[in-house]
Amino acid sequence: MPQVTVTEHLLLHQKRTPMATGRFTSLLNQLILAVKIIAREVNKAGLVDVLGFTGDINVQGEEVKKLDEYSNSVLIHRMRQAGVLCAMSSEENAGIIEIPEGYPQGDYVLIFDPLDGSSNIEANINIGTIFSIYRRKTPSNSAATLEDLLQMGIEQVAAGYFIYGSSTMMVFTTGQGVHGFTLDPSVGEFLLSHPDIKIPERGSIYSINEGYRTYWDDATKEVVDYFKSPDNENGAPYSSRYIGSLVADFHRTLLYGGIFMYPYDRRDPSKPKGKLRLLSEANPLAFVVEQAWGLATDGVNRTLETQPTELHQRVPLFIGSPADVGKVREIYKKHGVI
Repeated sequence: MPQVTVTEHLLLHQKRTPMATGRFTSLLNQLILAVKIIAREVNKAGLVDVLGFTGDINVQGEEVKKLDEYSNSVLIHRMRQAGVLCAMSSEENAGIIEIPEGYPQGDYVLIFDPLDGSSNIEANINIGTIFSIYRRKTPSNSAATLEDLLQMGIEQVAAGYFIYGSSTMMVFTTGQGVHGFTLDPSVGEFLLSHPDIKIPERGSIYSINEGYRTYWDDATKEVVDYFKSPDNENGAPYSSRYIGSLVADFHRTLLYGGIFMYPYDRRDPSKPKGKLRLLSEANPLAFVVEQAWGLATDGVNRTLETQPTELHQRVPLFIGSPADVGKVREIYKKHGVI
């Protein structure tokens, strides 16, 4: 059977995917090019470290950036060239990333986490890039504003992630199901490898950092105790798997089922609403999981219906198989958590 590329897949489904216009395809192709550059650097990061090129100055006398900073700069540079964006937002930048005067502009907005899990690079653990795409709200002949970025997740036109590991994969949705593509280095193309991904109704794996249990509220403690109990609806304790890289933990959950949890905790007063960012992490993965028939919630409320009020707003996140996330909602409501 002939292999299908990302672009071919978009064209094949164009009638069912209204946003798969030439401009949208151009946006996606520029994003893919940026990710190929990042993947190349990720794959040789260990060698570069061994050879001594990760100090402040390399042997050519050039400043060497950390990989997450490098990934951020690559994405910003490439996406400014795309000619289809009016603004961007990155987890690494405090404010709106504007498209400078003189650059062609469009009606799309891109929000991204350039290198999720980058603290795990030296341990050779999977890391990734998360992205979210919206249409602008303000008129096309005006400068983009926060209104264009602070949109609810249900208004996304596309979202997904790239994961760098034993292979480089792209998993994304345009609101018509979820599909996975694997980079074939021999041809330099992402080829369809996981068509029409569906998360299992209930899983047997839970993922959470239990080292923070002391800081959880009673509802969260009961949630985790439920998954560890032999008396749960599976009739056996769930297995615990926690990588500490959101993309890696989510990718496993999407394929095998179960639940990933990053609840609010009292450990860090500077993050009273949790750690994960709504716009660059929670919303894009929530859009993906819902299109794969899963659920995402802050414990009670649907993640995609949260109205953002700031670019780097943080939220709790419970995401995964619908039966497992539904159980979290049930326990939280019992405790009166709203």
